[in-house]
Amino acid sequence: MSGISAKQLAFLSQYGYDPALQQRWQADVAAGRLAKASNLVAGELLAPPPGTLKKLPGAATKASKELERLGNEAIARGEFGVVVLNGGMATRFGGVVKGVVPVLDKDRSFLGLVLEDVKKAEARAGGKVPVFLMNSFATDAATKQHFAEHDGFGFDPARLSHFTQFVQLRMTKKGGLFRLADGETSPYGPGHGDFAPALRQSGLLKRFRDGGGKYLFVRNVDNLGARIDPVILGHHIRSKQDATVELAPKWPEDVGGAPFQLGGKVQLVEQLRFPEGFDPSIVDVFNTNTFTFTAAALDRDFDLGWYFVEKTVEEKKAVQIEHLIGELTVHLPTNWLQVRRSGRQNRFLPIKAPDDLQSAQDEIVEMYDGAPETG
Repeated sequence: MSGISAKQLAFLSQYGYDPALQQRWQADVAAGRLAKASNLVAGELLAPPPGTLKKLPGAATKASKELERLGNEAIARGEFGVVVLNGGMATRFGGVVKGVVPVLDKDRSFLGLVLEDVKKAEARAGGKVPVFLMNSFATDAATKQHFAEHDGFGFDPARLSHFTQFVQLRMTKKGGLFRLADGETSPYGPGHGDFAPALRQSGLLKRFRDGGGKYLFVRNVDNLGARIDPVILGHHIRSKQDATVELAPKWPEDVGGAPFQLGGKVQLVEQLRFPEGFDPSIVDVFNTNTFTFTAAALDRDFDLGWYFVEKTVEEKKAVQIEHLIGELTVHLPTNWLQVRRSGRQNRFLPIKAPDDLQSAQDEIVEMYDGAPETG
């Protein structure tokens, strides 16, 4: 491809770089077919119908215990796995790959806490839980080194798998390849919408299903609230839907996507698609980017939209095109579940910058080291 050295093309090709897709995007950006305006929904966004959004039954109730039983039995049978979205560009922690950053002490990083949570779930249910890490070209090597340095956190290496999201190249607003100060092109991961195709292409989805796997819990590496809950797994199983989306109560300062009715179907719509003047407060919850999927439903191609995103790189505006995991809800029957956002059972505690770690330290200790809730 013009403008890319053979050496860089060989590097990009390791991560599924698609030259034809890149050329198409460049033409579409140059012609204005991909722009901020092309992101916007075509149609009216409405609140979901009454009864669409579900809540878990109260703790220690008969209904809750039944869901917990369903979830734990699935884990015990080896039907449950965890996918950690550990990709992106590792920029908000000063260029350090976020998953390897210490959270509670030097041996308890974001990724270390993921495995602590998995081992607790295994001990409760008596089963084995495979873990799949979706890294990016920017996080893959550091992530693998981190596990090597910590002896895999005592987790069975046969049940820990790495796969990588894809890679494309940033562009200028005129559709040319964006160049860094040293003249090199600027690669990036084109969004967490890579999850389903990358997992499938890696062969790990087939391996999981062939081994009896039925359900995949998908979470961001930096959401410390996104822990395994057999009650939520049971709720997903009981719903008989292909996807469960965890939704948090919306606070006044919150921005982000949420479930809206569009064209007669309830689906996740992210903020970059809101039309001008739209009031998102018609829905009082938002997307936490935490999901449970029925694995068989992911074993096919999905036509996800591509969206125009501007980033500042080396103090210049760059364009990248991304797709979104939440758009799977357009294609899959979906269970919408409102979860807690406070207390020890908080399921939404995202850590986006180093200052967040410090301010949330007491809450993190309570969530991971506090005595189990009873009653």
